[in-house]
Amino acid sequence: MPTVKHLFDAMPPDRRRRLTELAHEVALPRATRLFEEGRRADRFWIIRTGRVTLDQRVPGRQAAVVETLGRDEVLGWSWLFPPYLWHFGAETVGPVEALEFDASLVRALCEDDPILGRAVYRYVAETVAERLHGTRTRLLDLYGPQGSGAGP
Repeated sequence: MPTVKHLFDAMPPDRRRRLTELAHEVALPRATRLFEEGRRADRFWIIRTGRVTLDQRVPGRQAAVVETLGRDEVLGWSWLFPPYLWHFGAETVGPVEALEFDASLVRALCEDDPILGRAVYRYVAETVAERLHGTRTRLLDLYGPQGSGAGP
């Protein structure tokens, strides 16, 4: 996870309030498909309860799960960077409760409020970097000549 555990903790309380005003709570049943790789990224979520898998299409095979996200994690970062297309697909593992945000409203708020914008961009960048590191470690464990050395 990034240095700061929760997106809301990455910003001052007055900015947190501004961002929270854009959120709405959603309850998603098991096996809800939230988005598909290559489609328009128009929202994101902060998971409150439950788990969501991220998957990637594999030609001629079933999509491969690349990561599972849970409580307090941000689901979706493609909404923040042009061309605003999802890099993965996502599906709920079981029931999920989350805060859902409209991406265009949050991007506009980030442009309007540089302090909030910097906090959001930094948090998302740290999240992406941390997930990339985790993916590289898993790939080394699977395909490296002797693994990553991180395991038992």
